[in-house]
Amino acid sequence: MPRQRRPLDHPSRRDSFGSAPEDEGCASKLTQSGVGQVDFAAIFKAAFALVVGLDPGFLAIVGLSLRVTLSAVLIAGLIGLPLGAALALARFPGRSVVIVCLNALMGLPPVVAGLFVFLLLSRSGPLGPLGLLFTPTAMIAAQVILVLPIVIALTRQTVEDLWSEYRDHLRSVGLEGMRAIPTLLFDGRFALATALLAGFGRASAEVGAVLIVGGNIAGYTRTMTTTITLETSKGDLPLALGLGLVLIALTLAINAVAFGASRIGARYAG
Repeated sequence: MPRQRRPLDHPSRRDSFGSAPEDEGCASKLTQSGVGQVDFAAIFKAAFALVVGLDPGFLAIVGLSLRVTLSAVLIAGLIGLPLGAALALARFPGRSVVIVCLNALMGLPPVVAGLFVFLLLSRSGPLGPLGLLFTPTAMIAAQVILVLPIVIALTRQTVEDLWSEYRDHLRSVGLEGMRAIPTLLFDGRFALATALLAGFGRASAEVGAVLIVGGNIAGYTRTMTTTITLETSKGDLPLALGLGLVLIALTLAINAVAFGASRIGARYAG
């Protein structure tokens, strides 16, 4: 007589590594004591201790997240800045359609980007032999797909505005068409820095894509956002909240830098 599967063995109760939780309370410690009995003060205290205590595991998660996100933004910038500038200056049939599609891709659902990269890197995919699935490289690729449309679209708008303003002057010194791209990119560097920061914000808060292609493997592909998702479901609220505080700090820092860059750009323009 076949053994009946216990509720604990159901795949939906397994963690990101495919092993069953050690006890039924691992799904959520909140359900054991009730939401009303959660000691929020203790949770905040423990979360703050993790942040200021420089816990090695905590720092490893933050470090991996920053490496993946910064790498994705760097790659997207190297590709997107010249492409956006070229799109701003080029005139060809279907240009309006390209711009509309590009603007639409700025809101690309992360899970769709993750699924696309997963299909490319899976064993049966065209890039399967490279063995990149469930690695930080796959996570970077997914984030590049998310950030690239933002960088291209914002660069196009910035360069197009600059070209409209300085067209006659640039033509008078022999800079026309694609030859004007380096000058326009340099002149709009502060606005373009804001575009890169917008891409960084998009990538740093992303969950779905990196979860699909990274696998949320502890010590290897586990980022801040995926850890928050996992640890909240397990009931480890101090760790989840501590990482959340770091994300909030990053968001504030990004907005502060973007605001400063825009102010400096306006001052130089004035």
